[in-house]
Amino acid sequence: MAVLNVNGKAVNHAADPRTPLLWVLREQLGLTGTKYGCGIAQCGACTVLIDGVATRSCQVPVNSVGAKKIVTIEGIAADGKLNRIQAAWVELDVPQCGYCQSGMVMAATALLAANPKPTDADIDAAMTNVCRCGTYKQVREAIHAAAKA
Repeated sequence: MAVLNVNGKAVNHAADPRTPLLWVLREQLGLTGTKYGCGIAQCGACTVLIDGVATRSCQVPVNSVGAKKIVTIEGIAADGKLNRIQAAWVELDVPQCGYCQSGMVMAATALLAANPKPTDADIDAAMTNVCRCGTYKQVREAIHAAAKA
């Protein structure tokens, strides 16, 4: 058994050390908010925070994480209350199909932690996640709204 720090809790897993973190989160820990999209770290549906950095978990071997702090979409709401980014997403109706949105929210969380007042150019540079529905304009608006909240 190995231990991970996920959403502020120590959790055990028995995955092969080379298993991508995404599959440990989804299959062994039941945290299915992190999505599988492309498997090659291009789309961003699998984005989680590792020590505060937006990271594509489909390409991170679980043995490389060690004691780093992992935060998934399930771990950003506090006491059942949406955080400011999630609230902006809901208020501005960002999701359409919603598949990519957990990864988008996690990338936006990392962006606002590093840059509390991002410009459009900052947002465009940081938000490299792919949205099949094309909600990029709404994503940008929601990030600006969350930055003002």
